[in-house]
Amino acid sequence: MTDRRLLLVHAHPDDESIGTGATMAKYVAEGAHVTLVTCTLGEEGEVIPADLAHLAADQDDALGPYRIGELAAACQALGVEDQRFLGERGRWRDSGMMGVASNDHPKAFWRADLDEAAGELVKVIREVRPQVLITYDDYGFYGHPDHIQAHRVSRRAFELAANPDFGEGDPWQIAKFYHTATAKSVMRRSAEALHAANVEFITENVDDMPFGSLDEDVTTEIDARPWIGNKLEAMRAHATQISVDDPWFALSNNIGQEALGVEHYILAMGVRGPSVPGPPVESGGLGEPHNRENDLFAGIH
Repeated sequence: MTDRRLLLVHAHPDDESIGTGATMAKYVAEGAHVTLVTCTLGEEGEVIPADLAHLAADQDDALGPYRIGELAAACQALGVEDQRFLGERGRWRDSGMMGVASNDHPKAFWRADLDEAAGELVKVIREVRPQVLITYDDYGFYGHPDHIQAHRVSRRAFELAANPDFGEGDPWQIAKFYHTATAKSVMRRSAEALHAANVEFITENVDDMPFGSLDEDVTTEIDARPWIGNKLEAMRAHATQISVDDPWFALSNNIGQEALGVEHYILAMGVRGPSVPGPPVESGGLGEPHNRENDLFAGIH
C-alpha cells in the first residue's frame, strides 16, 4: 500500500472535478492513493445540452445513472481508480437546492441519518486508512444542503473511525481534515480576467458574496497547474452539467468561471505543516504575499 492516501468526499458527480480535480490528478501522478466518495448520483442536476434535456425530465431518475458514466470518465481523466458511492450506488438521492420540494424526498441525502451515513464512510476510512480527508466546510461552500450534509457526515466519520467501540474493523485516526476553499483574492483576479476576456460573469462585489474565504484563513495552496489539462478533460466529461471553453467554464446559469490549476484548502483539524512562500511571478506563480502549506501531507510522519 502506498505511503500517502487521500480521501475526498463530494456531494454529486462533477463537484470533484470543479473544486479539487487538479489536486486529485497531481497526487495520483505523484503516486498517492486517491479515493473519491460521492454521496449521491446528482439526480437533480440541471441539464445543459438540449439533446440530453429528456434526462432531467424523466420521472424515473434517468439522469442519475447517466451521470455515473460521466463520473467514471472524469475519474479516468484524473487518473483516479478508486471511486465509490456512499453506502452503495443510489443509497441516497440528490436533495436539490435548499428549500425545494426534493429536499423532502424520502431518500434525500439531506434527510439521511447522520450516524448511518457516517457509518458507511467509516467503513471506507478503515479500509483505505487515509492520512488526509477533504470535504466542504460547514456551510457547504455555498449552502447546498448536500454539501452541508457531506461536511456533517465527514466530520462525524472522522470522529467515529478512531473509536474502537464503533462498528467493525480496526480503528483509524485521520491525521488531517481539510475544507475546500476559494480565496477572495483568487475570486477578484478571476473576475478581472473574465471582464478582460468579455466573458459574462457575476458582477457582484466579491467581498459581498456569501462564499469564498478570506486570504488569511486559507492555510494550504496546492499548485497543480501542470494537471490543469486533466481537470479540464474531467470537467468536459460532465457534459450534462458543465460547458467548457478553456480556460473558462460555466454551469447551467451560463455564468463564466475560471478553471483553476491552483486549488486552496483550509486545515480544519490536524497539525499544520511548514508554510512556504508561493512561487514568484517570474517562475509562473501567482505572486501572492502569503506563506502556506504546499502539500496536503506536510507535517505527517
